[in-house]
Amino acid sequence: MILKAQTSYPQTFSFVLKLHRDAEPAKGQLVGRLEHVATGKQYTFGSKDELVACLTSAVDNALQELSR
Repeated sequence: MILKAQTSYPQTFSFVLKLHRDAEPAKGQLVGRLEHVATGKQYTFGSKDELVACLTSAVDNALQELSR
């Protein structure tokens, strides 16, 4: 087996998703925090739409940092 030098899941695009104890994903109620592993920056969200917006923002920020 040949190992690739570049990882399939780089830390630049790794996140920790923490759901609040009051979240009820089965009912579509997502409340919590998204944390970017590489920078430690945290994004709070109160709905699935906000979660997607946080993730989009975090990835955009990571891509901007990579291009510098």
